Amino acid sequence: MPKRPVPLHWKIIIALVLAVVAGLTLPTEILGVKTVVVLDFAGDLFLRALQMLVTPLIVLAVISSMAKMGEEQAFGRLGLKTLAFYGSTTLLAVVIGLACTNFLRPGDVPPEVSQAMIASASGGAEQLAQKIEGRGTGDIVGIFQRMIPENVLAAATQNREMLAVIFFSLLFGYFVTRLPAERRERYARWWEDGYEVMIRMTEWVIGFTPYGVFALVTATVAETGLVAFAPLAKFFFSVLLGLAIHMFIALPLMMKLFGVPPGRHFRTMAPALLTAFSTASSAAALPVNLECVQKGAGVSKRVSNFTIPIGATINMDGTALYECAVVLFVAQIYGVDLSLGTQITVVVLSLLTSIGVAGIPAASLVAIVIILGAVGLSKEAIGIVMVVDRILDMCRTTVNIFSDSCCATVIARTEGETPYRPAPAGTPAEPVASAQD
Repeated sequence: MPKRPVPLHWKIIIALVLAVVAGLTLPTEILGVKTVVVLDFAGDLFLRALQMLVTPLIVLAVISSMAKMGEEQAFGRLGLKTLAFYGSTTLLAVVIGLACTNFLRPGDVPPEVSQAMIASASGGAEQLAQKIEGRGTGDIVGIFQRMIPENVLAAATQNREMLAVIFFSLLFGYFVTRLPAERRERYARWWEDGYEVMIRMTEWVIGFTPYGVFALVTATVAETGLVAFAPLAKFFFSVLLGLAIHMFIALPLMMKLFGVPPGRHFRTMAPALLTAFSTASSAAALPVNLECVQKGAGVSKRVSNFTIPIGATINMDGTALYECAVVLFVAQIYGVDLSLGTQITVVVLSLLTSIGVAGIPAASLVAIVIILGAVGLSKEAIGIVMVVDRILDMCRTTVNIFSDSCCATVIARTEGETPYRPAPAGTPAEPVASAQD
């Protein structure tokens, strides 16, 4: 009897456990070479392989999906549903972050502790100055300006302007649908074939995920340990609570409302969630997310190729929640009592800056600086949370990826598809194959 292969998510979980043990026990140097350097090298190779796939995968996925729609009405309907879902979940996440930080008030500390934290942040401000110098609320306008690239090839390089790449791909795919029927079908097949090649490449790279996860997490644990965030534990757990409420209560309730089984969805998405957690990159986890949604949940390529790449760029639930929590926490440390109106401003800015945040240099760091400046707080205050930022980055990226997958299954339901459709009576339960387009 042949042995059943070990599922990918179990391989990743084993790699995570081994990484924590290795990070705490490995010597600082091996044969005169720093262990962290070797691990960083191996982890970087894995990240580069994933990021290598991102731009062509997004372009081919979006264009092939758009080309199959054929009707202008279908594109408009799918686009409006997707944007409505992403906007509502991101707003909900920000409100949850606001509520948790106001309720737990992690920044209410004795004056001497507050002064020490402020002094520590000021000391690290020089290291952050280059990244945040000259940033302000004008960067929000820049987000929308970058949607229309002056040079689409330049926008696609180094995965820096994915919002512009998606905009161009949507526009290109739409005008494919305007071609005469015969040419449209022929052209659509060409893009679909290219997308299938990218999927095969993606599956090959994903096979190395456990090894990449081991290298990345071992390096992180070796450098920071498990208690590096002890002075900021209350803030850490208030953010973690907000992320947990959003991921394990709010989003599952929304899925259940549309008839998607949350329990099965969590199990299906395990490889993508673990990849997002270990890499702290929505772009790096995008190929795995697409595969889980299509092959595990049974969402058609027409829906998943449209919703998932867009979500990886504009749907940042966890990031928006974190931005809001950081600003309120910093205000509490400085003893500033933010009024209701100011807190509403924080909510709106968190929502806006989270859209396309990956296209801004220094990512969420710059977004937080924008909000701090808008409410009159010092931009150097961001240094207070830098100790726990890496670990929380891993957590909020996981929430971002899960929200993208929830959107794909919910939109598929509204489009008449049946993700996680039950097997006919009398047949053994099996994973759902990719749905037919």
